Parts: sequence; C-alpha cells; structure tokens
Amino acid sequence: MTDALSRMLETAPFVLADGATGTALFNMGLDGATPPEMWNASHPDRIAALHRSAIEAGSDLFLTNSFGANASRLHLQGASHRVTELNRLAASIARDQADRAGRKVIVAGSMGPIGEFMAPMGSLTRARATEMFHEQAQALKDGGADILWVETLSSIDEMKAAAEAARLVDMAWCGSLSFDTAGRTIMGTTSAELSSAVERLPNPPVAYGANCGIGASDLLRTVTGFVASGNERPIIAKGNAGVPHMHDGNIHYDGTPELMADYAVLARDMGVRVIGGCCGTMPEHLRAMREALETRPAGPRPTLEQITMLLGPFSSANDGTEGQIIGRRH
Repeated sequence: MTDALSRMLETAPFVLADGATGTALFNMGLDGATPPEMWNASHPDRIAALHRSAIEAGSDLFLTNSFGANASRLHLQGASHRVTELNRLAASIARDQADRAGRKVIVAGSMGPIGEFMAPMGSLTRARATEMFHEQAQALKDGGADILWVETLSSIDEMKAAAEAARLVDMAWCGSLSFDTAGRTIMGTTSAELSSAVERLPNPPVAYGANCGIGASDLLRTVTGFVASGNERPIIAKGNAGVPHMHDGNIHYDGTPELMADYAVLARDMGVRVIGGCCGTMPEHLRAMREALETRPAGPRPTLEQITMLLGPFSSANDGTEGQIIGRRH
C-alpha cells in the first residue's frame, strides 16, 4: 500500500489520532452560530494552534477543520459557494503544521455527514451525496491532505457515496459510523453490518470503525462487534471523553485524562490500531493516552465487565445486534 496510514501501520503497533475539534474551538471563543470551518478563513492562527496542540500531545494523525464543510451544511449559512475555499484552507493550514512537526504526522481530510437523510427516508440521492463529497474531497486533496477521513455517519449508503468520492479523487480513505442508539446508528446499522459492508465496497477504506456516540464504554462494546465479525481490516476507535457540562461559559466533558488513558489501553488490547478521542478529548487527554499506550504492557482482550469496571456502565443493555443482551447496565 502507498497511502500514509498504511505505511505507518506497517511499523507501528498503534496510531494515535487527535481529539475534539468542536470542543476545543468553542473553548477558544467560537460561538454557536458560526460554523467552525469559517475560522479557516477568519482565524487561521487558532486552527493552526489547535493542530499544533494535538501534535505536541503526541498525535500521529489529526483531522482538518472541515467536518461540516459540504455544500448542504454550508448552504444553511448562505456559504455553499465557499466549499472549495474552506476545505482547501483547512487542509493547507493542517499541512503546514504537520510539516513543521519534525516527525511524520498524517493530515486526515475530515468529511462529516451531509446533513440530510438519504433516499428513500429523505430526498438526498446517492448521486447528489457523491457530488457533494467529491467537491469537498478534491479541495482537501488540493490543500495537501494525506488521506480522507469520513466519520460520524449513520448510513452505509452515505458511506458508499463518500467511498465513491474518494475513488474519483484517487485518495485513500477511512470511515467510521456513530453508534449512538442502543448499539446501532440512528439509521439502524449494527457493528456487524458495517464490518460486512466495507468489504463489499469497490474501494474499501484503509481502516474503519466507530466514533462519537455516547461514551467510551459503549464505543468499545461496539468494537467487540467489529472484532467478532472476523474482519481483519484495521479498526478505528474515537470515543467521547465522557458527557458534556457547561462551566464558566465553556463546554467541558467529565472524562478525565486517567479514564481516557484506560480507554486507550483497552482499545489497543482489543486489537484497535487507530485510537483517538472525539468530543471533549483535549490535549491533556491525548498526552495521558500516549503515555499509557507506550508504558503499559499489552494484555489479553478485555471482557465487557472489565470495560465497564474501568470506564463506567453501558448506556443501554443491548449492543444492537439481533436483540442479544451482551452487557447490562450497572
């Protein structure tokens, strides 16, 4: 394989991804009415500082500030004409910081969900979704992204559109869904269905997995489904650092660095190759995760009981797969 992530995974037992983009930018002063991607043009210094903080905390890979920079989402702000500009800026700011790191750091071009329901549930066709992802992917490539990173999706159909966009721009990609409804995505997809679906794609992702959702415990329970599927493709885990609270006007999550360190080691021992954080995961969490991954010896695959003992109870009794009860709320 010639893509940057595959090359890194050939020699590294794990790749540490970055943490939260939105949480960090809100804490830097972003208001709720402004799309974070607008800061690529208005506050590039703050976006650069965000990326620099992830690099300094030990991340091997970080995402561009382009999660919602597709035509549909930007249309809500009257800015659909800025897709190319904002994505290219996102990638170029990230590229500059990665090149200054003094070590190999991968720039992952972030693409989130379109923001509309796919047909037949909604009016978004596969062709239109592909078109919007393609526009975004091309700009990210032109700006210097190493790989495309599609995350927080709920629909396999939408992932297929993103995969086609990656093919059209000739870029490797990674994909993850958010399993936030009793072990399923909001569209009902299970971990087993995702594991099977990625292998049927004409251009499968370099790695696949889960991000965001409810909490670290639930996310790792989803990972057990990936592992049980027998799919040997590298797994991604990017769990939230607890749940959000407002404090002094800023958003804080209650997951401590110690909890996220435990989460990272549990993920590694489950066989996860790309480990990061999602909402609430700040540089202090990443530093603790890096230290734990490097200093704690590898152990046997953890049980569900060990996961809940260290990370807290599951939010539901069901993991979403065929009604099987695999973990009970404590």
